[in-house]
Amino acid sequence: MIRARPATLALDDELAFANSIEPLLPIAFRLAYGMLGSREDAEDAVQDAATKAWRKRSLFKPGSDPKPWWLAIVANECRMQRRRRKPWLIGRLTAEPEAPPIEGPDVEEVDQLRWRLAGLDRKDRLVLVLRFYLDLSSEEVGRTLGVSAAAARVRVHRALEKLRPMFAVTEEPDHG
Repeated sequence: MIRARPATLALDDELAFANSIEPLLPIAFRLAYGMLGSREDAEDAVQDAATKAWRKRSLFKPGSDPKPWWLAIVANECRMQRRRRKPWLIGRLTAEPEAPPIEGPDVEEVDQLRWRLAGLDRKDRLVLVLRFYLDLSSEEVGRTLGVSAAAARVRVHRALEKLRPMFAVTEEPDHG
């Protein structure tokens, strides 16, 4: 199987930098939306992260995959946005996040999952969003978080353990 090489960032060329980041914008938005729960806040976070990435481009290791580097900047910007919010907005963060309309029988379950994720602390929510919402491998989660793949798997497991009790599953006995 032939795998395409990941794009590398040209640190001295604004157009090449923009072309390297552009294909990663959708995944960055999904990360920000998963962390912040608001389309407007996610858009702001990604825009601010792009500006910071441009300023920090000298820290990027040439030849490396830009995806973990970029997602780490986006995740950090989400954290900073939450810190900068006024206290009267904090209630909005713990409320159920806004969501695009979902159709089908599982709407209530999706809303419940979104609400439960919003109830986790930032680190647990981040690792679950990276692993399951963005469908990153343990290796990619680890690179984004700056830890090994094994440490990323442990963090995912621990976050899932915190999430599980929030879903009290009761089964009725089968009288068949």
